[in-house]
Amino acid sequence: MRALICGITGQDGSYLAQLLLSKGYQVIGTSRDAMVAPLANLQRLGVRSDVELTSMAVNDFRSTLGVIQRYKPDEIYNLAGQTSVGLSFEQPVEAMESISQGTLNILEAIKFVGLSTRFYNAGSSECFGDTGNRPADELTPFQPRSPYAVAKSAAHWLVRNYREAYGIFGCTGILFNHESPLRPERFVTQKIVRGAWRIARTGSGKLKLGNLGISRDWGWAPDYVEAMWLMLRQNQPDDYVIATGRSYPLEYFVEAVFTWFGLDWHDHVIVDQQLCRPSDISVSLADPSKAAQHLGWRASRNIGAVVDGMCTAVASE
Repeated sequence: MRALICGITGQDGSYLAQLLLSKGYQVIGTSRDAMVAPLANLQRLGVRSDVELTSMAVNDFRSTLGVIQRYKPDEIYNLAGQTSVGLSFEQPVEAMESISQGTLNILEAIKFVGLSTRFYNAGSSECFGDTGNRPADELTPFQPRSPYAVAKSAAHWLVRNYREAYGIFGCTGILFNHESPLRPERFVTQKIVRGAWRIARTGSGKLKLGNLGISRDWGWAPDYVEAMWLMLRQNQPDDYVIATGRSYPLEYFVEAVFTWFGLDWHDHVIVDQQLCRPSDISVSLADPSKAAQHLGWRASRNIGAVVDGMCTAVASE
């Protein structure tokens, strides 16, 4: 089996590469410029030498078509594009082009070449917006509240349209938050972990954060890439919510991390209103029962185990 992972250098792409290699796949990974791509995650997982890298810009149809024609992959995993909700407010055009246009280009290339390739698209819980106390499932309407979420919503419907109109085996995983030691520090979870670690090492310091009242469903990234793979093992393509099914306030995450390092977060955390987004989701709740029923997938780690895994990795550096 030959798999093409678009956006292989990120957290999910690297863990997915590791998983597929363990299952005997030939793995080709793409980056906008493979010559200067950051390879730290692949190297950290010990799989860099087992992956073939190639340059591809998903928002450029000629580039996308050329790579798909060259490798003719059995499976394509689209993990490329902008990954930051906050950044999408500052770069909304880039968000739309790299996510929705990129997804369209891959779908068009699969159709144009006439392949029976199975396609996974990385969706997002951000598409649901704020559902209040109602857990979101696959039938919950989208109410996106950021340019990132709008782009992800468009990509979701493109996959569904090409599945129904052209018979492409396309699936979207509507993934809720999932973390790991590979998260870059621009993500709030890693910012908290590394901030607490630095304070614990020096004995002093402050950490500025935004709205601590938001609630999220935090899972373990290696679990979530397994769900991606399982989606493409099914007889029929479909879309799935992937989550733990439990949500916690960001303040809970902060307290757990600082406690792990032997600190009282009240002494070190400053709430900075400038770090709050123009519009944000107060509560993000999920119902992943369909994934459990159809894929046999369940999250293996709760929030406590996620915090422990991230803090242990940072403390051992």
